[in-house]
Amino acid sequence: MKYPILTNFIGGEAIKADGQYLDIYAPQTGEIISKVPLSTSIELDQAVQAARQAFPGWAALTIKERVQIFYRYRSLLAKHKLELSALVVEENGKTMDEAIAEVDKSIEITEFACSLPQLVAGEVEEVSQDVECRYDRKPVGVIASITPFNFPNMVPHWTLPNAIALGNAMILKPSEQTPLSANRIGELLQEAGLPDGVFNIVHGAQAVVEGICDHPGIDAISFVGSTKVAKTVYRRGSASYKRVLALGGAKNYLIVLPDAHEDMTATNIAVSMSGCCGQRCMAAATMIAVGELDSIINKLCEEARKIIPGQNLGAVISQAAKERIEGYINEAEQQGAKILVDGRGATVAGKENGFYVGPTVIDFVTPEMRIAREEVFGPVLTIIRADSVDEALKIENASVYGNAAGVFTQSGGLAKYVTERVSAGMVGVNIGVPVPREPFSFGGWNESKFGVGDITGKSSIEFWTKLKKTTVKWNPEARTNWMS
Repeated sequence: MKYPILTNFIGGEAIKADGQYLDIYAPQTGEIISKVPLSTSIELDQAVQAARQAFPGWAALTIKERVQIFYRYRSLLAKHKLELSALVVEENGKTMDEAIAEVDKSIEITEFACSLPQLVAGEVEEVSQDVECRYDRKPVGVIASITPFNFPNMVPHWTLPNAIALGNAMILKPSEQTPLSANRIGELLQEAGLPDGVFNIVHGAQAVVEGICDHPGIDAISFVGSTKVAKTVYRRGSASYKRVLALGGAKNYLIVLPDAHEDMTATNIAVSMSGCCGQRCMAAATMIAVGELDSIINKLCEEARKIIPGQNLGAVISQAAKERIEGYINEAEQQGAKILVDGRGATVAGKENGFYVGPTVIDFVTPEMRIAREEVFGPVLTIIRADSVDEALKIENASVYGNAAGVFTQSGGLAKYVTERVSAGMVGVNIGVPVPREPFSFGGWNESKFGVGDITGKSSIEFWTKLKKTTVKWNPEARTNWMS
């Protein structure tokens, strides 16, 4: 194996777990590169105890003191960017350019955390004669973050810089399929000077997730993953009186109008549907073609054929994922859809055991087909034909999801008409992947998110803190008023 067997990271120390281990595969080659422990409630309880012990001292520091560590940590992320990116390529299968972009986003989120002292300053007002009211933000306590395989470096950073800088202690449960990046993050945080126990890692699978939901020593949970599991985490965590913010799946629609710019539309949609092998909740899943758009569709297919597995397209996460994605394509074809670009059976010379699916474009899909309703999570774009903007909006708004949506048009009026009516939390105009940049926050609607607030940006501050309101009167000679 290329990497040592992983350990948990608890109280600043590498802690071996007793019990079973799971193989970690490199998606591009299919080789086993390490093993990850399937931890139990014993290891989780150790992490909770370490976090609870570290929390009071960490929370007692001023936020200006806490963010100094994240200034140093940001520098370490930049210093080790290529190393961290290579680790993402190894365990996730994406291309090096995509991995570098992922780490760059982690750096950007950390930079935002360094600005928190300017954003969470308390307020004071003299509300009556010689009576002052003020409020301050205090940390929630011990929090847990459960993260997916598709962004093993970035998604943990959706939580950790803001939550920890705001004074919380944290337990990270990374995906058991991509756990290597998490341990390196822990090492860099320790090098930056984060006190032991403030950040802990517990590896594992379903048992650890259930333990996090139920553990009385955990005060809040963030989760990113499928909608099915997000619902379970939200329901079970809330039943244990925790704050829960659970981000689920997506089925993102890009509405293309007849006046759309041909080249810009085709290139944007091709990149959106295939970037990170389609394994991202912001990927274009469906293009709704309004009117006669064959020229744009032909151009889109040309762009899709330029995306080559093993060159500018990485691998999907596992053999099971490859089979599931190709199963959706097979079913759509059997139901009458037309395969314009076929990525089934893709192989890469020298990496014949890798988990590859080529870019796939499927036309004449109907809204009732399973591939049009469910999240495929692969480099697959379906095309649904519509006669009008309102019909396209009806199709988009019928989806149970609401993560992202977009419109391609050169008309400002039509763009406004669509963006005001689509049922999605993140919307783009002539942009295939409308991810907000900091300080704007990330979060969808409907069954793409469960809980209040967003996971990044300014909206995350409310989730990771609680308000303390203080009213003070010192002058006994002041005249009597309603505050007396």
